[in-house]
Amino acid sequence: MTGAMGSSDKILLAVIEQRGYPDFTALYEAQGYKVETVKSPRKAISFLKKNSIAMLVAEFNFQTDFRDRTSSLESIMASAQHQRDIKVVIFIDQSNKERFEKVSSRFDIHRTLTFPIDEAQLSQAVS
Repeated sequence: MTGAMGSSDKILLAVIEQRGYPDFTALYEAQGYKVETVKSPRKAISFLKKNSIAMLVAEFNFQTDFRDRTSSLESIMASAQHQRDIKVVIFIDQSNKERFEKVSSRFDIHRTLTFPIDEAQLSQAVS
């Protein structure tokens, strides 16, 4: 993180847990975002508590070890929903689409993209 973020900054928070896809920072910056990247749900939640963001890009990774939820994405989304006008883009594996419906029915998701991520679709989703 470099310097203090001004209120005019259009911040995109990229939550990269698995890293099974390219770094899209240049694409996000080309759309006018100041990009902040975190590598854990805990860091994402901490960032969301301290900063207002315009866009959240995260992965849905199904986790069988949770009793009360399907993914750490639900915890991130619970923190993000307190911010107004935030757009959320989720990357998802096709095999987890049905499991993701539980999450997407409870939270406002702007766009869902399946792996492999199509850069043109991603660019359109974050524009």
